[in-house]
Amino acid sequence: MSPGESDDLLVGFDTSDDAAVYLMGDQAVLLTVDFFTPMVDDPYDFGRITAANALSDIYAMGGRPLTAMNLLAMPCSLPPEVTAEVMRGGADKVCEAGAVIVGGHTIDDKEPKYGLSVMGVARPEGVVRNVGARPGDLLVLTKRLGVGILNTAIKQGLETEESQREVIESMAHLNRAAAEAMVEVGVHAGTDITGFGLVGHAREMALGSGCACEIELANVPVWPKVVEYAEAMVRPGRTADVVAFLDPFLDWGPADFTWKGILADPQTSGGLMMAVAPEKADALLAALAARGEEAAVVGRMAAGEAGTIRVV
Repeated sequence: MSPGESDDLLVGFDTSDDAAVYLMGDQAVLLTVDFFTPMVDDPYDFGRITAANALSDIYAMGGRPLTAMNLLAMPCSLPPEVTAEVMRGGADKVCEAGAVIVGGHTIDDKEPKYGLSVMGVARPEGVVRNVGARPGDLLVLTKRLGVGILNTAIKQGLETEESQREVIESMAHLNRAAAEAMVEVGVHAGTDITGFGLVGHAREMALGSGCACEIELANVPVWPKVVEYAEAMVRPGRTADVVAFLDPFLDWGPADFTWKGILADPQTSGGLMMAVAPEKADALLAALAARGEEAAVVGRMAAGEAGTIRVV
């Protein structure tokens, strides 16, 4: 048996799911890890956002986080209060999620990094995977796109963290309520939108589900100023790599150079994308709205070559 196989391993890394799932008795244990270099200057916000991003992998699979362990790499030359603020931000967000920090590991590193290894649980039959979507399913997205572009604008001095406070709070916002709505209504597949952008994660869902996908450009929600900045080439360096990787699988349709950059924009702590049966879509949108979550229907799964995406 290979290191990645076990009779109790329900989900490994073969379909790029958001967390591993291991069966322990009548519980499904969810395991994930994620860490970042700073995307904002404020150390407390950095901690909050990074923790929310790591916790999101548990929520994306319909789980409830229980414990988290810190992963911290900081230069010893930094004032200790900076490191303390990063860890305080992470701890506050973990506490908000109803989980507890149980330890971790630190190293001396020239470039600051912070993240969490998170453990959660779900009912085995209630685990939501990024596979299982069916042709005809509608794609419901929470949180607007363009976080990577706006973070770049901040780094280039075109925006400030205060001018983009709403975006920062969105990154720090837990996907807990969205996950609760997803589990309550029932969906065929789900994932969170992070480093591969909307179309990259849609590609993973379509490929694993054995179908194609259509993205409706007019329905894709974006933050203010994102289109202008994308047109002006204010975008993360990784965006070009994502577009190049996806090009063979995408028919970009009406998406011009600007919109390619938005659809492939790497998100930090983005929203959930759920493939839901058409007859349940209204119920899902209502459940999300009742919890104060923004949501939009951004496309649908379709019959066709597995993993191909068409922008319409």
